[in-house]
Amino acid sequence: MRVIALLLSVLASFVQQKTVPKVTEKEIDARVAAHKSDFDYLLGQWTFDAVSKRYGKFEGLWSAVKLPGGQVMDEYAIRGDKGEKMYASTTIRAYNAVLDQWELVGMDGGNGLNDMGTGRRDGGEVHIEQTFGVMSQTPATWRIRYFNIKADSFSWRADVSNDGGKTWTKDFQTIEAKRAAAPRTVEIFPPAPKR
Repeated sequence: MRVIALLLSVLASFVQQKTVPKVTEKEIDARVAAHKSDFDYLLGQWTFDAVSKRYGKFEGLWSAVKLPGGQVMDEYAIRGDKGEKMYASTTIRAYNAVLDQWELVGMDGGNGLNDMGTGRRDGGEVHIEQTFGVMSQTPATWRIRYFNIKADSFSWRADVSNDGGKTWTKDFQTIEAKRAAAPRTVEIFPPAPKR
């Protein structure tokens, strides 16, 4: 009996009771309309030059598409000296109108769906806070800022904390991106054949 009580206690500690804000359908529709294009600047293909305080200088490719439901899926890839893909991660960005925020989940090489974060448009910038390496021994929280957003370029800066937000390394990584190809649409299900 004690074992069952202990197990129930442990399980209860993992279950979080979330209070869902009361939001009307009209408010949800207004929020979706106001924020549905927040990441449209990222759509298309980009090349980028980056500087990291850990890895030095490197370059890569970034590609993003909008899914039919309004979510944005992107792949961020680092290229090696011969143009080969050295590392890649995929991120899904979905707007949560009830909480009035973008929610992100990053995926790479066997880490599952654990690198989560949130984002908001703030005037001409987009701010994201996301934890990476959740399944590693050294997870890190990144505060990312997209700015200088133009049709053919954008700038990106990230401050990083390795101690749960107690201290931050400013401009841990910077990126300057330039457009390589225009946005395209993605069709998940092709039209049904005519009968």
